[in-house]
Amino acid sequence: QVQLVESGGGSVQAGGSLRLSCEVSVKTYTSACMGWFRQAPGKEREGVAGLYFSYTSGINTYYADSVKGRFTISRDNAKSTVYLQMNSLKPEDTAMYYCAARLFCGGGWSVLSRSSYNNWGQGTQVTVSS
Repeated sequence: QVQLVESGGGSVQAGGSLRLSCEVSVKTYTSACMGWFRQAPGKEREGVAGLYFSYTSGINTYYADSVKGRFTISRDNAKSTVYLQMNSLKPEDTAMYYCAARLFCGGGWSVLSRSSYNNWGQGTQVTVSS
């Protein structure tokens, strides 16, 4: 079973930055879909950033319009960790953030869609004050 452990959440003022980390318990895989989602109180969980990785095609990243140019998803193969760098944070970014993964993910999955994933982390809270 794949376990995802998130860290890096916290409180920050508007305009600040945070970096979230998600360590994947499985260290060796030839392809994966990985994503960051968030859920604010009373709202649906939404995908904010995702990537598709394979040894044959490299990495492709995708972002929700609301975070383009501010958030960056990346992956450290040696550490089996996915990051979400969040800059220019806004109060509306306040939410619980979740990491998600589907290992050995073939092409065709939508990395910003909840239904694409079968492994989820426990979530980490991000609070942005104005």
